[in-house]
Amino acid sequence: MSAPTAATGSTAGAAGPPRPDVPDAETLAALERALRAAVPRGEVAFGRRRRAEYAQDASTYRQVPSAVVLPADAGELAGALAACHRLGVAVTLRGAGTSIAGQAVGDGVVVDTSRSLNRILEIDPEARTARVEPGLVLDRLQEACKPHGLRFGPDPSTHARCTIGGMIGNNACGTHSVAWGRTADNIVELEVLTYDGERLRLRSRDAEELRKVIDGGGRAGEIHASLRDLRDAHLAMLRTEFGRFRRQVSGYSLEHLLPERGFDLAAALVGTEGTCAVVVSATVRLVPLPARRTLVALGFSDLPAAGDAAQHVLRHQPIACEGLGGDQVAALRRNVPDARPEELLPDGAGWLLCEFGHEDAAPDPEAERKRAEELAEALRRGTGAIDVRLVRDPTEQAALWRIREDSSGLATRAPDGSEAWPGWEDSAVPVERLGDYLRDLERLLAGHGLQGTPYGHFGEGCVHIRIDFDHGTEEGVRNFRSFIRDAAELVSRHGGTLSGEHGDGQARAEFLPVVYSEEAMEAFAAFKSVWDPGNRLNPGILVHPRPVDERLRIRPGHRPTLPMTTTLALAEDDGDLSKALRRCVGVAKCRTASGGVMCPSYRATGDEKDSTRGRARVLYEMVQGEVITDGWRSEEAVEALDLCLSCKGCKSDCPVGVDMASYKSEFLHQHYRGRRRPASHYSLGWLPLWARLAGAAPRLVNRVTRSAGAVSLLKRAGGIAPERPVPAFAERRFRKWFRGRGTAPVPAPAPGSRGKVLLWPDTFTEFMSPEVGRAAVEVLEYAGFEVVLPPDRLCCGLTWHTTGQLDVAKRVLARTLRSVDPYLREGVPLVGLEPSCTSLFRSDATELLPDDPRARRLAEQTVTLAELLDREAADVDFGRLEDVTALTQTHCHQHATLGSRADDRVLARIGVDPGRLDSGCCGLAGNFGFEAGHYEVSVAVGEQALLPALRAAAPDAVVLADGYSCRTQITQLSDRRPRHLAELLRDALRRGAGAAAPDPARLPRK
Repeated sequence: MSAPTAATGSTAGAAGPPRPDVPDAETLAALERALRAAVPRGEVAFGRRRRAEYAQDASTYRQVPSAVVLPADAGELAGALAACHRLGVAVTLRGAGTSIAGQAVGDGVVVDTSRSLNRILEIDPEARTARVEPGLVLDRLQEACKPHGLRFGPDPSTHARCTIGGMIGNNACGTHSVAWGRTADNIVELEVLTYDGERLRLRSRDAEELRKVIDGGGRAGEIHASLRDLRDAHLAMLRTEFGRFRRQVSGYSLEHLLPERGFDLAAALVGTEGTCAVVVSATVRLVPLPARRTLVALGFSDLPAAGDAAQHVLRHQPIACEGLGGDQVAALRRNVPDARPEELLPDGAGWLLCEFGHEDAAPDPEAERKRAEELAEALRRGTGAIDVRLVRDPTEQAALWRIREDSSGLATRAPDGSEAWPGWEDSAVPVERLGDYLRDLERLLAGHGLQGTPYGHFGEGCVHIRIDFDHGTEEGVRNFRSFIRDAAELVSRHGGTLSGEHGDGQARAEFLPVVYSEEAMEAFAAFKSVWDPGNRLNPGILVHPRPVDERLRIRPGHRPTLPMTTTLALAEDDGDLSKALRRCVGVAKCRTASGGVMCPSYRATGDEKDSTRGRARVLYEMVQGEVITDGWRSEEAVEALDLCLSCKGCKSDCPVGVDMASYKSEFLHQHYRGRRRPASHYSLGWLPLWARLAGAAPRLVNRVTRSAGAVSLLKRAGGIAPERPVPAFAERRFRKWFRGRGTAPVPAPAPGSRGKVLLWPDTFTEFMSPEVGRAAVEVLEYAGFEVVLPPDRLCCGLTWHTTGQLDVAKRVLARTLRSVDPYLREGVPLVGLEPSCTSLFRSDATELLPDDPRARRLAEQTVTLAELLDREAADVDFGRLEDVTALTQTHCHQHATLGSRADDRVLARIGVDPGRLDSGCCGLAGNFGFEAGHYEVSVAVGEQALLPALRAAAPDAVVLADGYSCRTQITQLSDRRPRHLAELLRDALRRGAGAAAPDPARLPRK
């Protein structure tokens, strides 16, 4: 079989088997019956919502599948495959869906193994192996191996969500492959299913073992004999074209068929991208964990200079050598409120992060310090770095690695903020050619009028980059195709390949003939045919590939079929909801099990529907109007958004800043426009009004809500969860106290000397937690500020915004702006005590009223209590509480839009370690946890980390929680009584002034 050259625009292997089309209606009906019979306990989905969730992976491609299957076990996986085989339907296997070259989308049946086929079957510490199912997330394996002092070597940046099956499919490598190799180097045995149902165990075999398998006959004998013959027919080519350098991942890794490589069919199947067989289980090698690590960061004048230096770093035997450019650092600073990359990195515009592992766990500290400094100096001299930073502290090391790990997401926006896409994100060259390749790549980009942000595994010559391709115009797509062809020729001239770990998929496979000979292309087609002669496993990928510019997520000239004018400005995306949803490129950080905030509901359910990515996919298909065709009236979108807590965690934790809370508000606004809303939208969405009414007779209201019969009726009428207690209203409102208060209990230095501050009395502080407002006033006046309150009956509009009643939210906010703007014009800062309300002023106000300059002033002049004290009262001594241990739950909105570094600095001033929990959302999240049907998920979210941390904390630890929702959840689900920062500061200054000690029950001590 001859392979047409890419220069003609033909498809490599086009003469091979035809690609299956989407099944017809009759086949689909039969398929649904067969799959439901084969998968009785798992899930078989033919509905629009689930198919929309799986229409994209992390690539530039989009294909809505005919069905999605989530098998409960290996037996159901085999049954689903058999059903598809009987009907000739194509199958695409999927793990976390983070494939960047288009390997995890298909038009037949997509099978997701991550839901249930995710067990660790065995760990053998003596043999240093583990046997696992394909849907197991890598970090779960690492956690299980850690007590044995072992780990799986490959560790891509998606380690918190990528699956072992996906790593096998793409031959994943990651940060430490320079020491521990690729996935192919760490596979002992694979248990696989062929498309026609044969179950095989594959491993390395010597000549005698191979003969026995072949003599045994059957499908197994046929496969082994055919592959032996394939090898023997191409021995010279295999020895010269394959295995030339470590990151030569493009195509099939046929070098593993060679006798000197042990005829290792398990290794040969790694990197086949789901086109040859289905993995049922894998036995993997494990490597010892370093006892400790040293990190040396090297700064260079630019990224190509860092590329030049990588080969010199290898002489010192690092376990990692990663390249990073200035654009990633700038993107991190733009997108993450508390990021501080400039404090972590040495001077330069291009960097290498060089990690070294050590076996000795407890060396002589002085000798070790000297050795580390000598290593850093040797690296500086050997590489010509302009600056060097030695990092030995594990916390700082983790912070530096976070910069690198987030690069794959951060790079999806070009330096000027435009969209950037994969396509040429994974090329690799021999490391000694890396610097020159990077310079040539820069020139090639400039020649095509494109820009990108390179980074990658420089110790192995692997370069990742996202490029601002224009897929929306015919000319842009032609330029895209032309660039990929030219880039393939460039990497070939440098002796490299199209892929260094992500695979070729559809993104690059068309141009494999540029880097491989005609004989190699024939061998690829033959290899595929041995396993899958009918081309039904992941067709269109790698062999007989679809053209690089087919099935793009964005199509030239395409416009959504339905009008999608939004009420929110979506300013960062030019008011384009489709563009906003394209922010979700599929890196799936929202599918992680811990760390940060995003995505709490996914962590509770494990369902793609409840991930930020799943919701974005459903909304995107709603906008396109091809699969989900009823626009804003879509019930599929209602389902997808039902368990979104509107926590805003994705706004900061998602590397590309997906703001699902805003998209949910917009959808609810449009979906219920002119229609009856859920009862909770009237009860909880109008909470400020009901709180004001309750504030007129709080004792009566509290008696009613404590009456079982009455409160049950109220909850049913208001759509409130029956399990959820109703919080009590304060008997004395904050404003009433403020108007009638006496003198401060401690003398304030120079009252009013620092000028006015406008303290915002949010609904929760005003009617439910006035003690927080009282403490804030005392602290502010002690610090020398003159505290003023805005007029009564004002609100930020938060509850209306959250429930999608945006017209009301805009009116409420506009009324507030009219009242507070005179203060803002005078330069008076507005101080927020409730993080969700403060966040609305700081970010959502300009989305609600984008053309109102008052909203911009409000956003610019709104500060938290801690920010004000940190910036304007840094010299104030509030006293010390050094005997207090704190445990701090950061409100999700504060985490997402405000940050908490100022809080930590203020706490340090009073001698309190913040003990900040990396616990994510508390689970209550404003109205979410109060709504009927959400209680179980709300509690499950709290149980992910927050509640266990509270139970494990010392009995006398102070729990700090500025958010009213957080305090309510903690109070209702634990025996703790959390406090606001203002209250702790007030207690510190009272103690320092010799006032009566705080109530021990409210301020536990060691």
